[in-house]
Parts: sequence; structure tokens; C-alpha cells
Amino acid sequence: MSALAVRDLTVTLGGSRILHGITARFPAGEFSAVVGPNGSGKSTLLRTLVGIHRPSSGSVDLEGDGAPRPVHALPGRERALLIALVEQDGPVPAGLTVRDVVALGRLPHRRWFDDVDLAPFLERGGVAALADRRFETLSGGERQRVHMARALAQEPTWLVLDEPTNHLDLAAQRDVLRLARELAEGGIAVVAALHDLNHALEYADSVLVLRSGGVHVHGVPGDVLRPDLVRDVWHAEVESVTTTRGRRLL
Repeated sequence: MSALAVRDLTVTLGGSRILHGITARFPAGEFSAVVGPNGSGKSTLLRTLVGIHRPSSGSVDLEGDGAPRPVHALPGRERALLIALVEQDGPVPAGLTVRDVVALGRLPHRRWFDDVDLAPFLERGGVAALADRRFETLSGGERQRVHMARALAQEPTWLVLDEPTNHLDLAAQRDVLRLARELAEGGIAVVAALHDLNHALEYADSVLVLRSGGVHVHGVPGDVLRPDLVRDVWHAEVESVTTTRGRRLL
């Protein structure tokens, strides 16, 4: 089974060590959540997974058939064919319609406005009704869904999401997370930084808890996300309750 494998990763930016000693494995067919307090290194880890930041030491490797391949050694186009990143408020050139933005996801395939039908990507991203709207006229939540549709158009093997529910209302949060869950069940490796721990409990197969740039714990959400851990890492008092849909933190 293919996976993104992180081995003893350290990342230093601007002279400051942001991540240190990170070791984790994000396999295909699983939804892996990355959680932690603000400043714990979640976004830096995700940007390193996709090759934007380079390791100061350690590695991020693509595992599959044959020898592992370091992400940072791959040509940019090949990397984009394999890994898609959805960031919070990602930049978009001015004047493009939603359809144009989603079509940008085809660029790694060397095809833009090609014969590939964009309708399925627009539909799965929940933005088909917005296809002819200018991107800059959209709300923050609508823009986030467009970025999701653009990533789907890349047809990646690994999908990396940086707080994908940011700016979304409750219904849209549910839709995005259900889509990520469906993609994982379809064989894609989904790695998502999440702010809401209940989202990790409900949708993720595994959860990596970061603290001060290091791994605090990595395991099954129901085993990891307990009130005592939340108290220790987030300094927040919560209770664990069981509902008809499973366990939640309140």
C-alpha cells in the first residue's frame, strides 16, 4: 500500500525550528487528521508534505512499488500529479470564473480548458451552481469549496487539506468532511489539519497530535482524543459523551 512516510523530520524557517523529530505514516485509503494548538506546526507540516518547505533534516517519502521517493526530489509537475494541497484562502489570479479556477487543477496534466469534463469536479466540490461566477465575488466559504473542486480536478493520489472547514457553515463543513471521507474510502490518502476535535473523532481513521512542533501522540482518534489529553495539550476542560453517532467532546 502506498503512503506518505515522514521520518525524523525537522523543519527550520527563518532561523526558528518549527518542527522537530516528526515521524508518521499517512497511508492510502485513510483519512489522517493533524490536530494541535495554534502554533504547534500543523500548517508547516502540511506544506512540507507537499514540497513547499524543505526538511532541515529527515525526509518525507512517497512509498509504493519500488524504493521510497523523497517528495522534495520530485520535479514540480510530477509532484503536482500526485499531491494536491487545499490551503486556507489560497491565492487565485484576478478575473477568473469558478470554472476557470477548477480548470487550473488540470495544469499538471498539461491540459487547461481541455476536453476533460469539469462537471464532476464542480459537482463533487459543491460549486456547480457557481461555475460562471467570478471567483472574487464569492464568500469565504464558497471560495474554500472552489479550492476543493480544483484539487479534485488534479486527480491526486494524496490530498492534503489545511483546515478545510474554515469559513464554512455547519452544513458545508459536513459536506466537505464527508467528501474527504469518501475519497479516503476510494483509495486516496487524505491528510487534513483540523481545528474541531469532534470532526477528527467522527471522520478520521487516525489522528496525529502536535505539541510545540513535535509529535505528542499518534493513534486512533477514539483512543487518543480523551478529556485528559485535551486538558494537557489545549489547557481546556471538556467532557466525553456518547451519542447515537459515537463519542464526542463537550
